[in-house]
Amino acid sequence: MRSRSMPKLDSPLQLSPVFKPKIWGRDNLAPIFTRPKPAALPRPSGNELIGEVWITDDESRFMNGPIAGMTLAKASEEYGPELYGTNWRGRRFPLLAKYIYTSDWLSVQVHPDDAQARRLDPGHRGKCEMWYIVSSGRKGELLLGVKPGVDRETLRSSFEHGTSRQHLNRFHPKAGEAIFIPPGTVHALGPDLVLFEVEENSDLTYRLDDFGRIGLDGKPRPLHLEKGMAVARLDLPPRRQLPIVKLSEPYGARRFVAACSFFALEEFTLLKPRPFTGRPEAVEVLSVLEGEGRVETATGWMGFHPGDTWLIPPATPHYRLAPRTKTRWLKFYVPDLDRDFRQPLAKRGVPASRIGRIVFD
Repeated sequence: MRSRSMPKLDSPLQLSPVFKPKIWGRDNLAPIFTRPKPAALPRPSGNELIGEVWITDDESRFMNGPIAGMTLAKASEEYGPELYGTNWRGRRFPLLAKYIYTSDWLSVQVHPDDAQARRLDPGHRGKCEMWYIVSSGRKGELLLGVKPGVDRETLRSSFEHGTSRQHLNRFHPKAGEAIFIPPGTVHALGPDLVLFEVEENSDLTYRLDDFGRIGLDGKPRPLHLEKGMAVARLDLPPRRQLPIVKLSEPYGARRFVAACSFFALEEFTLLKPRPFTGRPEAVEVLSVLEGEGRVETATGWMGFHPGDTWLIPPATPHYRLAPRTKTRWLKFYVPDLDRDFRQPLAKRGVPASRIGRIVFD
């Protein structure tokens, strides 16, 4: 925790992204990461494809303010609730967020919940997650959930023989679509997609089917059938095409995308400057999807561009987002489901049935 001699965190802080090579990735990270970022995109072999850009990675570094140069993991350890808020009791930053770029199928996967993770992989957290589709090309596809009538024996056999796609629900998502993936959901991303993913800060994944693919090391990637089958839920329906709950605001628009006890995601469209304040009980993280402008505080300003990530510490008294062009931000945080989603939406006349389709207890 912070000693008295350590600086106070009370203004927006920019985080650097971490680029992850993947065999199914791309060499073009448009439309988000298009600006040159010296030394931010290491490619040791000169031709590695980038599949994921982690924006709240443990190794993400602060780029401004009193802790410039410090990693997110180190800052979380030293500052604790002063960095990530009082509504989170862990010692690690509560949320992992990333952009995913696909040129091929990813493996079929499933994630455990927290209790299952403690039992099967002690020391790890489970993984509840969601996707926000940024773009979906002509070949854009995904697998989500097991088709009705498929039993466990048939499903396991299909994993062992690399034929599971015929037993899983197959979809062509659209840009702007939100998809909620609770633990136990069997899923896979296909080619031609760009998406944003937010989740519990865990990378615990059980790979069920990799279609016989060879990994970056030249060997088949291992499967985790025993653990995966132990946590897979065949009864979970695909939670996709969530309702678009978008409210007009004086500055533009605010969309309540989805929320559960682990994370909440909102989308803001800014057409004119707008003041904001920090949230005393929780850190907020802002990711720029589109547009340019300035993040302004009482002591100065910094420009923002697509791909930038800004962390808003709880003690931030006020800041101002001043767009130069139409701007879209994604904001994610650990929510109070009633205060942050249900109550404000009910006050604006959104029916409870509609709210219930984007808020997951």
